[in-house]
Amino acid sequence: MKEAVRHPRGGLYFEDFEAGRTYEHRYYRTVTQMDNMLFSNMTLNPQPLHVDRHFCATETEWGQPLMNSLFTLGLMIGMSVSDISTGTTIANLGMQETRFPHPVFENDTLHATTEIIGKRDSKSRPDAGIVELLHRCFNQDGKLVAECRRQVFIRKRPVT
Repeated sequence: MKEAVRHPRGGLYFEDFEAGRTYEHRYYRTVTQMDNMLFSNMTLNPQPLHVDRHFCATETEWGQPLMNSLFTLGLMIGMSVSDISTGTTIANLGMQETRFPHPVFENDTLHATTEIIGKRDSKSRPDAGIVELLHRCFNQDGKLVAECRRQVFIRKRPVT
C-alpha cells in the first residue's frame, strides 16, 4: 500500500481507508483505580461493582472492582484517534455490536486495533464519506476485553 498523504494533524482522508486493513495502535494504557473512580463519578454511576472494593470482595464473583465498561469503550476508541482520524473526522455516526467478552480490572494494560470493514461515499455531502470500523481492545495477556463496530463521517482529501 502506498503511504497516505495525511491531514496536517495526522488523520487519514476517506480515500486512504482500505477495507481489510488493520491498524495496531501505538498507545498502551494501564488503567487505575483513579480512572475507574473519576469516570464513574463524572458519569454519575454509583454502581458498587466499580467503586466499592469491599462490596466486590465480599459480594461478587470477581473479588475486585471491574473497570467501568464505558470507560473501556472510550479508551479503546480514543487509542485509535491519533493513528487514523485526527483532523478528518466530521462526526461519529454510531456504534453497534458493542461487547465486553472479558472483564477489565485495575492495573490491566490495554491496547487496541482497528480493522477497516468498509466505506462508502456520502449521499448528502460530496466532500465526505462514511467509514465502518471494527475496534478491538486487548489486555496484557492478549485477551479480547472489548470490541465494537463504529461508523464515522470522514472528510475527503481537499481538491487543490
